Amino acid sequence: MLKGRSLIEPEDFSLSEMEFLFSLAEMIEKDEKYLRNSLKGRLLATLFFEPSTRTRLSFEAAMLRLGGSCLGFAEPGSSSAVKGESLADTIRMAASYADAIVMRNPKEGAALLASRYSVVPVINAGDGGHHHPTQTLTDLLTIRQLLGKIENFTVGFCGDLKFGRTVHSLAKALARFPDIKMIFISPQELILPEYIKNMLKNQNIIFDERENLEKSMPELDVLYMTRVQRERFFNEDDYIRLKDTYVLNKEKMSAGKEKMIVLHPLPRVNEISVEIDSDPRAAYFKQAKYGMYVRMALLASVLGAEDVKY
Repeated sequence: MLKGRSLIEPEDFSLSEMEFLFSLAEMIEKDEKYLRNSLKGRLLATLFFEPSTRTRLSFEAAMLRLGGSCLGFAEPGSSSAVKGESLADTIRMAASYADAIVMRNPKEGAALLASRYSVVPVINAGDGGHHHPTQTLTDLLTIRQLLGKIENFTVGFCGDLKFGRTVHSLAKALARFPDIKMIFISPQELILPEYIKNMLKNQNIIFDERENLEKSMPELDVLYMTRVQRERFFNEDDYIRLKDTYVLNKEKMSAGKEKMIVLHPLPRVNEISVEIDSDPRAAYFKQAKYGMYVRMALLASVLGAEDVKY
């Protein structure tokens, strides 16, 4: 059962539990009235110490569609954090008002710390460059919906692999599925962290590190593009030098498989040309909508909606 559970990193849920969430999300997609008002009278606290559009809005939309309500803040400047309040005290306070907490924080490990001080479930909406498990659920559901399965694929990750928490979470999750090969494409300054590579090696996952996107395109079933994140850089000159390293355009897409899909956690800056948006392989806006469905499934399960049978 998922009732009362926190979600801090992808491994917190078993494969069968994720399969349950995907099936529930698919049921909601087919009938958006399913589970409507199942969380009536429940409150979700959304605590965003870092800017967010899709994650915050999709969680709030999910809760409202389930009949619940939301309270919280969209930036730390509107919270008592600016007065010096500790994270532990903020969490204790929010847990006394709400039935669950969704939190984004720029510091790695903040969500885990929050879960230790909360008497209600805590859902990690991104902690620094560490994890983003609900984005991972979104990514996996999108792959499953559009390609019919999550196995026997080659997945390419391109862009900021050093700071990209969505990349780290998805790579760890994909390693649990059969016959997955990964190709990591980035400049040397933004290569995948060693701890992720060591995890993949320990699980005998086949992966390769490259700098050239064009040469990798024909091999890919899934291309996961990421932006170079300005907010993670300490040096503005380094950001400017690397921000346009990879730009996906029609020419590069022409080398891709007919049934390849392109994902992106968004927001995009320059890394995907708008001319790609009309390509049927561009799936990033569908991906954003799947995020709402899977978060509806997650909230209904964690908060124990009566109509959810595990």
